[in-house]
Formats: sequence, C-alpha cells, structure tokens
Amino acid sequence: MDVFGDLNSGNCLKVKYTADFLGLPYRWHEVDIMAGESRTAEFLAMSPFGQVPVVRLVDGRTIAQSGAIMRYLARGSALLPEDAFTQAEIDQWMFWEQNFHEPNVAGARFHVVYRREPVETRAPEKVEKAQAALDFMNMALERRDFFVGSSLTIADIALLGYTRLAPQGGFDFDGRTALTRWIARCEEVLGLPALH
Repeated sequence: MDVFGDLNSGNCLKVKYTADFLGLPYRWHEVDIMAGESRTAEFLAMSPFGQVPVVRLVDGRTIAQSGAIMRYLARGSALLPEDAFTQAEIDQWMFWEQNFHEPNVAGARFHVVYRREPVETRAPEKVEKAQAALDFMNMALERRDFFVGSSLTIADIALLGYTRLAPQGGFDFDGRTALTRWIARCEEVLGLPALH
C-alpha cells in the first residue's frame, strides 16, 4: 500500500506506528502540507478532505482520517481486539482524542512548529484546553498501564501521536508521572526512540 503523509504530523505518525508495529509493507510518500501539496487536484482526487494521512490500498481504493486508517490496518490484530465492548472502549478514547486532545495539543504545536511562531503567542484557550487534556490523561493512567485493557491498542497509538510531541508545542510533563511512564511504555512496545 501507499501512505501519503507528513512525518512531522502526529496524525500521520499514528498510521506509521500502527503499520510498523504490525509489520505491514508500505511505501511512504511525504506530503508538504505547508506548500499546499494536500490541496492539489491529484491529491484531492484521492481524498476530498485535503488532509494527510491518506492510504491507497493495492486495489486503488483510498482511506483518509488517521482513526479510520488505524482501525482498518489493525483489524484482526491485538491492537484491535474482536470483543465489541473493548472496541467501543477503544473508540471512546479515539473520539475523545480527536475532539478534545488533538485540536488543542496539536493546534498549539502547529503554531510553534509549522508556523514558527513564539511559544508565548499560542492561543490561550488552546493552551488551557491542552493542559486539561494532558492532566485528564495523566489521571486516567494513574490506575492503568494502557488506556484499554492490559496491553497496547490503537487507542494508545492514537493518543501517543501528539502527546509525545507536546513539548515541541511548549507543553511539559512536570508532575505528570503517570503520563511519562505511559509514553515510555508505548515507546518500548513500539520500538521508538525516547524523545524526552
């Protein structure tokens, strides 16, 4: 399959982490979103959303949106157990990530990393909501090693994508020991180098 993405994007890294962990073969195509490469006619023909990541399967069909791609890739694996209730628990965290975590943590990081603006000029409401999301994750992880069940699932990968990059957006993990332990645990399972 072909994966179209930006290696600086947590949403794209989620797909890469999933495919790599499962040993799925793919060709990576780097897309420069700041140069408008996700808005070309060719790209929009693959995905009218105009966002990365996008996966093009061997038969030519395409899937967009990181959560949908991860669910597709992980089917039949330990990353997405077959039990319906467990899948619903995974979906809960993935939907929460896209609604409360990603817009704020990634939004603030986008301001700093992509726009190259000073940390001090981040939108205060995004910063406040991002801090609340990171605190919520830390609290949830005080009682568990992973977000669903006793081993890594795509819920963890979905939340890891931008959480481990949060310091690049001006966030620190001081006092969030459960969160830092979880990041290290995920990095170990996924075979990723420690960033912090």
